[in-house]
Amino acid sequence: MTDTDTDLRVPPRKKGLTRRQKRGLSRGVQYAVFVAAVVALAVTADWDRLRNQFAQKDIARQMFPDVITLALKNTVLYTVSGFAVGLALGMVIALMRLSSVRPYRWVAGLYIEIFRGLPALLIFVFIGVAVPLAFPGTEIAGGTYGKVALALGLVAAAYMAETIRAGIQAVPKGQMEAARSLGFSPARAMVSIIIPQAFRIILPPLTNELVLLFKDSSLVLFLGVTLEERELTKFGRDLASTTANSTPILVAGLCYLLITVPLGFVVRRMEAKAQEAVK
Repeated sequence: MTDTDTDLRVPPRKKGLTRRQKRGLSRGVQYAVFVAAVVALAVTADWDRLRNQFAQKDIARQMFPDVITLALKNTVLYTVSGFAVGLALGMVIALMRLSSVRPYRWVAGLYIEIFRGLPALLIFVFIGVAVPLAFPGTEIAGGTYGKVALALGLVAAAYMAETIRAGIQAVPKGQMEAARSLGFSPARAMVSIIIPQAFRIILPPLTNELVLLFKDSSLVLFLGVTLEERELTKFGRDLASTTANSTPILVAGLCYLLITVPLGFVVRRMEAKAQEAVK
C-alpha cells in the first residue's frame, strides 16, 4: 500500500464526550451549584436571630387551639363559600361565552376581561366600600362571610368560566350529536352528557383554583372583621403585633400548608390519572 492510499483513508474520529456523558456532566454541575448555594446559605445565615424572631415555642403554644378552631376554620369557610359562588357564576358565564346570541358572548367576554385584569384586592375594596355607598341601607346576606364569598366568587368566576368553556369544547362533538339522535334537547344534552364529561377533564385546574382562593382569602382583612371572623393571616398579624414577634406569622403560614400541600398532591394525582386515561 502506497503513502498516497494511506492519505486517502478516512481520518480517525476525535475522541470526546458522548451526548449522554455531556448530559451527565451538566447535571452534575447543576447539583454541585445547588449544594454549594445551600451550604453557603446555611453558613452565612444568623440562625440564632431567626430562631428568636420566628420560632418562639411559648408564643406558638399561645396560638392553640384558636389558630385551628377559629382562624383555620374561618379560612376554610371563606374559601369553600367563595369557590361555590365562583363555580356557579363561572358556569353561567361559560355558557354565555358559548352562546349563539352575540350580546351574551359580549357580556361574558367583558366580564372575564375585567375581573381577570383587576387585582383581587380591588374587588374586596369594591365589595366592602363601593357597594354600601352605591346602595345605602343594602346589606349583603351573611355579613362578612357573604361579602367574602361574593368577592372571592367574582374573582374566581372569571377564571373558572374560561376553564369550564375549554372543558366543554374539549368534549367530542359526536357526544352532542349522539344525544340529539336519542331525542335529547340541546339543553338536556348539555346538562346530562356534555357538562359531566367536561368536569372530568377540568377537575385538576379547578382544584388549582381552589388552592389560589385559599390564599386569596387572606384579603378579608380589608373588609374589617371582628375577632371571631379573623382568618389565618389576620389572626397571625394581630398576635405578631401584640407579641412583637413573627412566630405567629410562621405558624399561620404552616397552617396554610396543611391545606395547600395535600391539595397540590391531589391535583398531581388527578393529572397523572388523566394522562394515563388519554394513553
